[in-house]
Amino acid sequence: MNKDVADIQGQYKQDGYLTALPILSPEELQQARDAFAELERKHGESYTAYSLHNIHKEFDWVMALAMHPRLLEVVTGVLGPDVILLDSRFICKYPVHSKHAEKQASNGIIQLSNTCNKATDSNEKEEVPFVAWHQDMKYWGFDGGPVLSVWLALDDSLEDNGALQVIPGSHQYGLLPHHQSKRAGNMLSVNQEIPEELVQTEKAILCPLIAGQMSVHDGLLVHASDPNTSNRRRCGYVIRYVPTCTYPIQDPKRPRTFPDTVLVSGFDKYNHFSKKTSKL
Repeated sequence: MNKDVADIQGQYKQDGYLTALPILSPEELQQARDAFAELERKHGESYTAYSLHNIHKEFDWVMALAMHPRLLEVVTGVLGPDVILLDSRFICKYPVHSKHAEKQASNGIIQLSNTCNKATDSNEKEEVPFVAWHQDMKYWGFDGGPVLSVWLALDDSLEDNGALQVIPGSHQYGLLPHHQSKRAGNMLSVNQEIPEELVQTEKAILCPLIAGQMSVHDGLLVHASDPNTSNRRRCGYVIRYVPTCTYPIQDPKRPRTFPDTVLVSGFDKYNHFSKKTSKL
């Protein structure tokens, strides 16, 4: 094991995340942005904001992002050599003052509204996209191993357009309670959030990214993101990876299937997800 991988493992174990990792070359980034622009033209921004789910088997360029050698070097450095791509989705926060963003909010196409910061005006109507403080594992439900989430930035992800915020080390707390969010605009599909009193917001760290960089975080890390108040799009490719030893826990209240898993590294001797899991 080289020193870089050892450093990656140590920092990830301690903090629960890594950020500002360079992945795409300028040429690769431009190709991905051009391809995504075609999807925007075809489907419209209301759709591409959140509905491009598990298209990695449909488009070669998307699969190439999910299997990028530099990306997988980090993922396998954290999870080990045997890794499954579990799920993927493009997520775009369009500027809140654009017509597209207003249409998304009014039609309820995506639910948004973390926000990490409290509103100063109680009469202000907040219906802009945000992501509440939460842990991914609450929504996925796995045992036997961790879940690692990637944000691969197609656009710059900065404070004013709603960059990721994390609570370092919070993955060591275990799974925290979540309840229904009272604020409109929460992008989480089940509109839940961790109660305010359980989130150590004074320890929050912003994770800005330049387009072409990525961040990764543990499924138990407490994280969130504010609305996009800039005039620029914030688009990223979110990919979930698990080691092959991880297995899903069945929840009758929220049944989940994983039809688009792909073995992206090593071997799968467990076959927990599906006998149809692809191997590339």
